[in-house]
Amino acid sequence: MDFDVIVIGAGPGGYVTAIRAAQLGMKTAIVEREALGGVCLNWGCIPTKALLKSGEVFEQLGHLGDYGLSIEGAKFDFAKIVERSRKVAIQLSAGVAFLMKKHKIEVIDGTANLEKGSPAPKVNVALRSGGARSLQAKHVILATGARARVIPAAGLAPDGDRVWTYREAMVPKACPESLIVVGSGGIGIEFASFYRALGAQVTVIEALPRILPVEDEEVSSAARKAFEKRGLAFRVGASVKALTKTKTGISVELEIAGKRETLEAERAIVAVGIDGNVEGLGLEALGVKIDRGHVSTDGHGATGVAGLYAIGDVAGPPWLAHKASHEGVHCIEHIAGLPGSNLSSPIPGCTYSNPQIASVGLTEAQAKEKGEIKVGRFPFRVNGKAIASGETEGFVKTVFDAKTGALLGAHMIGAEVTEMIQGFALAITLEATEADLHATVFPHPTMSEAMHESTLDAYGKVLHL
Repeated sequence: MDFDVIVIGAGPGGYVTAIRAAQLGMKTAIVEREALGGVCLNWGCIPTKALLKSGEVFEQLGHLGDYGLSIEGAKFDFAKIVERSRKVAIQLSAGVAFLMKKHKIEVIDGTANLEKGSPAPKVNVALRSGGARSLQAKHVILATGARARVIPAAGLAPDGDRVWTYREAMVPKACPESLIVVGSGGIGIEFASFYRALGAQVTVIEALPRILPVEDEEVSSAARKAFEKRGLAFRVGASVKALTKTKTGISVELEIAGKRETLEAERAIVAVGIDGNVEGLGLEALGVKIDRGHVSTDGHGATGVAGLYAIGDVAGPPWLAHKASHEGVHCIEHIAGLPGSNLSSPIPGCTYSNPQIASVGLTEAQAKEKGEIKVGRFPFRVNGKAIASGETEGFVKTVFDAKTGALLGAHMIGAEVTEMIQGFALAITLEATEADLHATVFPHPTMSEAMHESTLDAYGKVLHL
């Protein structure tokens, strides 16, 4: 054996899996065809937050009068905004390289392909520097991630100029004056929020009846009102029939409730989901089952092919970095014969728009399907810290099982709620009841007090409303 474990893909799922394998004493290698950190650190989670922070600060400059401050001639340098984002990505990718060296994980720069082998498939790597290596390990873990979905038939395919995916949207030469975003999931909404903060006229198109369709319906509705207040426009229940190029930009033909409508803008961002990176790996020849563009696995990441596992985006939704890392740790601990981390732990979802949106567990509608529930709400407009900070938009919503008192779900919209949702994720993981949450002391003054008040409200005990 060349290695105990070979991990293919160095995103948040892959590199975390490799680190845990090394901690467990396994001789480990990781194969990456592009940059350490994968899409998340280089083109997704992290650099987009750098862009969003710039947009948020610039937008706040327009509200300085609310804080007794003033400034004249506020402006932005778009090239420097993009440059800062790229520097953040480079710094974090270098951090992953340091971690690989620290844990004595061999990094192999190249593109992997699998063929039959024993006790796991053989890994053939076309090296980026030229030449090739053929490697054998006891276990091979696929962490190849995913890419933006495109729909060429409707013109929804990137051209690197006027039609963008998230990659092109992160490094344009200039901020467009007008923009159409196709898709209102987390990626679409975040880019819409960023470009709108810098003054672009943005219209978001969604095929389903409401934006952010995976979120609780009440949060979705509140989010739309908040975004429209900031100047975003929406077309929901809209089917894109064609996207074509014009002399000055792009034109999108829609159908809404049987009626046709045409929108025009300088640029378009396609954010209609992602597809797993399953091509070119030789999976079909090995007999790996692929379902709707993703590798099918059991509860531990096993693919059904001896010695071959898959984790993260390539193994299916939810397509989140923290889900990939969590799955990877569970997978390698299972391989090592350990009990493994709890895969039933709830996975929080966060959208870093303005206002932010965060959720964990069941929505109100999903919980109602399972039985009788109690629902609590508390608005930030009466929270002391929120008022002092000028961040009174939004609310916290909690959903409980009426019989057992178990917390089933939590949903938030407002300033920095992505930093607070982990409290509810922990509560669900620990199977906390309303009694546990009511007895928990929340510090004052903090916006997290709204979390406590929401749980009290579900049981008629709310104090400050």
